Amino acid sequence: MLIHEGDNRTSRVDLLLAAALSFVAGGVNSAGYLAYGYFSANMTGNVSLISDHISIQEFTVAIAFVTIVTMFVLGAFSASLFIELGKRRRLSNIYALTLLSEAVFLMAVGIYTAKLGSSVNGVTIAGLLSFTMGLQNAASTRISGSRVRTTHVSGIATDIGVGLALMTGDARAPDRPMVARRLVLHITTLLSFLLGGVAGFLGYKTTGGVTFCAFSFILFSLCARYLTVRAAAS
Repeated sequence: MLIHEGDNRTSRVDLLLAAALSFVAGGVNSAGYLAYGYFSANMTGNVSLISDHISIQEFTVAIAFVTIVTMFVLGAFSASLFIELGKRRRLSNIYALTLLSEAVFLMAVGIYTAKLGSSVNGVTIAGLLSFTMGLQNAASTRISGSRVRTTHVSGIATDIGVGLALMTGDARAPDRPMVARRLVLHITTLLSFLLGGVAGFLGYKTTGGVTFCAFSFILFSLCARYLTVRAAAS
């Protein structure tokens, strides 16, 4: 799941990866919003809010959202740079190591917020969560050849609409099986994000910052089997 890239991957592997990572993304996004009032995965909404607050001259709030968006970009940049360095060193488990770094960040945020509670700075925590979402989205995008984008819900919803329209066409079209597979992948991603959001909301209401540790554990479990892999095998 975390070794083969692009066209060397099967639809089933992409489906499993999308389900697991989208669940985590939805949970982190929902828990972060409940705790601090900022979305860590919804960059479309955050950019819109930057415009809104600038237009009414609430520059301090606008800067907060700029910080969150910047941290997401920085996470994606860091993941891509880390992956490139890993490829140069021929580390076949570089994607597992990248997601492991996301797990470490989430665990640290969970422990930190669980200990300090409401005294933490919301923008700082939301920024760190956005950094982890940038890490995840970049890693999933690169390993899947852009088929799996775990935090890009607007694009996923668009792809579902396009896929449904294409499925109404000629049943004998040669690309129909591929369209069907992509449609299943996008629907699974969206539903997993939704379920993760429910879990994140309920988890934070019940356990507070420990919820981030729980999502971190999912990532640790996903990466564990690949951490000692040397040869390209999946």
